[in-house]
Amino acid sequence: MCHKTKSTVQPQNKAGICVLAMPSCSAMNPSFDLSLCRAKLENDGFQIPIGDMEGPLTAALDVPSVRRYMVFNSALFRFILAPLNINLDVRLVQVNERMVKHKLLVAVADWVQNCAGNMQLYFVYWDMSRCLRALTETFEESNFVASGIQNKLKKKMAYLVMVSEAAPEVSGSDEEQGSDEHRPLLRNEETGCSSSSGLQGGAEVTANYSLIPDASLPAQAKAYQLLMTYSAAYVKLLVSRQLTGPSHHRLRSRRNHCGAAPFCLCQYIKEKILQ
Repeated sequence: MCHKTKSTVQPQNKAGICVLAMPSCSAMNPSFDLSLCRAKLENDGFQIPIGDMEGPLTAALDVPSVRRYMVFNSALFRFILAPLNINLDVRLVQVNERMVKHKLLVAVADWVQNCAGNMQLYFVYWDMSRCLRALTETFEESNFVASGIQNKLKKKMAYLVMVSEAAPEVSGSDEEQGSDEHRPLLRNEETGCSSSSGLQGGAEVTANYSLIPDASLPAQAKAYQLLMTYSAAYVKLLVSRQLTGPSHHRLRSRRNHCGAAPFCLCQYIKEKILQ
């Protein structure tokens, strides 16, 4: 469905263009050649640190339980995925938080072709600045009552929880000394985290992070968190051509920031989450 662009220059101002689609090495044991992904992306002009691509993607997808989930929830097994695939789309939230700095969003999508599963890791070009500005304005508009929006978010996002493993907290102020600008999207004090009790001696503990933006966050922070939360879900629908809207180009909204689909990520969130 989607092919790598031939240009060696980043596709400026063409949000939604698929830059790379990397097939899974195996339908029954899903995995992706991230070294080959890097080579192809570098050929197209994307210089991405390992800590922003291979590391987060490996942590999100290269887990036995996640691989099993990918198999049993693939198109090959005739499962119909919900708009937000809780296991995969949520696990890619933090990946996309890093990748968006390089104007890329990633997602895993699949379908059945010639009686065989076709699972691929997609890299889509995306400049988030316009969607962020538009969604921030939506939160700031006077006709939107803050309490009303928060109630909608709680109702539609209550089931979205990121479960992750993290080392126990170490006393000290190293983290506090870091700038807010460089802190990750999902933090205990920002999202409401409940951690299970773990073993002593440096053992990992399981932490549950709510993806509902906190009511006290400024409009831009709320908009950013929603864009990241639904980024993989949107890209999955985009590359599989499941985004429906006006068929004629001139009927599309002027505020659509994606030339490859009837509506963009911020419009998707306004329609599916805020309405």
